[in-house]
Amino acid sequence: MPYREERHVQGIHRLAAKQAGGGVTVPVLVTADGAIGDSREILAWIDARTPPEQRLFPAQIGARQDVERVCCRLDEELGPRGRRLMYIHMLAQRDLALRFNNQGVPSWEDRAIRYGWPLLVRFLRRELGIRPGIEADDEAAVWRELDYVAGLLADGRPHLCGECFGAADLTFAAMSASVIVPPQYGVPLPQPNVLADRTAALVERAREHPAGRYGLALFAEHRRQQSMAP
Repeated sequence: MPYREERHVQGIHRLAAKQAGGGVTVPVLVTADGAIGDSREILAWIDARTPPEQRLFPAQIGARQDVERVCCRLDEELGPRGRRLMYIHMLAQRDLALRFNNQGVPSWEDRAIRYGWPLLVRFLRRELGIRPGIEADDEAAVWRELDYVAGLLADGRPHLCGECFGAADLTFAAMSASVIVPPQYGVPLPQPNVLADRTAALVERAREHPAGRYGLALFAEHRRQQSMAP
C-alpha cells in the first residue's frame, strides 16, 4: 500500500500524533476512514484490506486467537523492555544517538533536540521509567522473551504460528529490532562496529540467540523497498 511517512523526534512526536488525530503515541495511520493511533488496530485495518492469500491473521477464530496471544505478549514485554534497555545504552552515546535518531525529521526538530538534549534525557527517563538498576531487569526480560520465541520454533515450524509468515512474525520482528538492530530497517540503525563496546556486545549476543537469528532472517527476507506515495 503506498503511503507517505512523517518523522518526528521524541517529545514533539506527541504534538504531531495529536494533530494527526491520534493520541500521544506513534505510529498514527491517517486513512480515509479516520486516524488510527494503535499499532494493533493499524495492523488489523491493513490486514482487512489485504488479498486473502497475503493476510497476516488466519481466518479461523481459534488460530487467530493464538496469533493475537503471541502478539500481545511481545507487545507488552519484549517491545517496551528492549526499547528501554537500548535507550539506556544510547543515552550514554549522545552524538551517535543524535546522528541516527534525527534522520528525516524537520530541520527545526533536529536543532531543538540537539540544543535541548538535557531536557530530552529527563523526558525520556521519566516517560520510560528509567531508574538505577532497571537495565538488569530489562535485559533479563529480553532474554526470557527471546527464549520464549525460540521455544515456539523448537518443533521445527518455519514461523511462530505455523507454516506461513504472519502477524506474530511481523510483531516479533518489530519488537526485537531494538536489540538486534537489523541492517534492513526503515531507516539505518547503528551497527555493532560503531556502537560502544558494551552495547555492541549486547547486540551481538541477541543476534546469536536462535530467536535473534530468526528475527534477522525475517528482516532480510520480508523487509522490502518502502512504497512511498508522492
